Amino acid sequence: MSRRKAFLLKLLVYLFFLNSISFFIYLSHYKSEKNPSFIIENHTKLPLLEEEKKKNSSFLKGKSWPILPSYSPWNLNPNVRVQSCEGYFGSGFNKKIDLLIRSPEIHRGGGSSSSANLGGGGGGWFRCFYSETLESSICEGGRVRMNIDRISMSMGGENLEIVIGRGEEEELPTFEPGSFEIEADNDQRVNGNKLVSQEFLDQFVPEGVVVRHTMRSLLDSIRLVNSEEFKCSQWVEEPILLITRFEYANLFHTITDWYSAYAASRVTGVPTRPHLVFLDGHCKSQLEETWNALFSSLTYAKNFSGSVCFRHVILSPLGYETAVFKGLTEVINCKGAEAHSLWQNPNDLKTARLTEFGEMIRASFGLPLEEIRVQKSQVPRHNVLFVRREDYFAHPRHDGRVESRLSNEQEVFDSLKVWIDNNSFGCEVNLVNGLFAHMHMKEQVRAIQDASVIIGAHGAGLTHIVAAAPKAIILEIISSYFRRPHFALISQWRGLEYHAINLDGSSADPDVVIGHLRQILGSLGC
Repeated sequence: MSRRKAFLLKLLVYLFFLNSISFFIYLSHYKSEKNPSFIIENHTKLPLLEEEKKKNSSFLKGKSWPILPSYSPWNLNPNVRVQSCEGYFGSGFNKKIDLLIRSPEIHRGGGSSSSANLGGGGGGWFRCFYSETLESSICEGGRVRMNIDRISMSMGGENLEIVIGRGEEEELPTFEPGSFEIEADNDQRVNGNKLVSQEFLDQFVPEGVVVRHTMRSLLDSIRLVNSEEFKCSQWVEEPILLITRFEYANLFHTITDWYSAYAASRVTGVPTRPHLVFLDGHCKSQLEETWNALFSSLTYAKNFSGSVCFRHVILSPLGYETAVFKGLTEVINCKGAEAHSLWQNPNDLKTARLTEFGEMIRASFGLPLEEIRVQKSQVPRHNVLFVRREDYFAHPRHDGRVESRLSNEQEVFDSLKVWIDNNSFGCEVNLVNGLFAHMHMKEQVRAIQDASVIIGAHGAGLTHIVAAAPKAIILEIISSYFRRPHFALISQWRGLEYHAINLDGSSADPDVVIGHLRQILGSLGC
């Protein structure tokens, strides 16, 4: 018996020792990946799958895609009708143009529909997916070199306080010829040739209403380089999404950029969320919190030095080219619907894509996606969120004063608070003071998600309703000086109940606002 106990004891000690070694190796391997960076020196010990993965390579670990209840595949579907809801908000990028072919293709199969094949064989590849509905393209390529010294713009990523007064023209990129290069075959005749023609740009990346179309300029700068000339000071192995932002400190415009980046990632079928490179020189802003949450990591292009090569790079269209922005000037007659109903009964006039995107935002912050059910024995609780506008410094050219859209906002809020505090309802009603300018982005999204009723004057903060609960009710107070359809449209595309109070001027009668809220709460059973 004692021998058996001794044997078991030795076995346990051996297993403990083996487990300790394994655990140490695990920690050693992953400790540098906890906060992924684009400049990673310690990853040269990872297995090298190709000859090119040498000691100057950067290996990045991407975040996995979350499971979204409203997700639908973003397939390359030629049957998506032009100007349908799926054409506007989903996989309407269904015309594939191969510009530089390398076989086998990655991520997506299928035959070639090349209209401008410039050859191949050198390892590089490049193609675009064009949306006839949006008149916009998502492009991607492999073995692409960025020569950062040929891109003129400010450094980017600075604290706002140190760049006050800097002009926007300094922050937007100017691309010299060869700012980007792709490895082509060894035919000397291709060296220095442009990837795209003016005809291609006019057909598939039209300027539209954009005065300075940075994606056109970037594509126009791309040159082909022989393999002998294709030298890199650094390789980045994971998928990279290149983003140029314009009105980067404004939530409405930034949400159009988020949506464009999300669509580009889905259309190109990357297996994990891509890493971001900002191709602009804007300073830091509060909205970077959501960029970081949505995607795997971010850096500014000017943080690189020398020539950096990307194994897989994606060009995100400008936010101005999304349906969210185009709806301000075009008639996009789409209504929000539940995804499962559209799976069973497809309808060109309905969409669940904005709901899917809102779920993506919430999931990226680790917020729950399923509605929390209240037991019958409990008193229903409803948050009434009042989205406020506050003075704050938004960008280097901003004086810190926010233009008032509701001149007596504080009076309206105080009146709502007194009314709620001094009345009994058939449910619990809680008024939330939405001072978003001084809240972290996660807390802003949480406040939106938890709200049964969202009230606010017309302003960018209301754009958060893309992430509102499916049964949330929107009440917008609209000054006569700012009658714009932004939030009525988003509510329509989300399938949210929407009400508006149109003012004569910029001052609201608190009793009128209370009257609207009383009716809304009554519809909720309060």
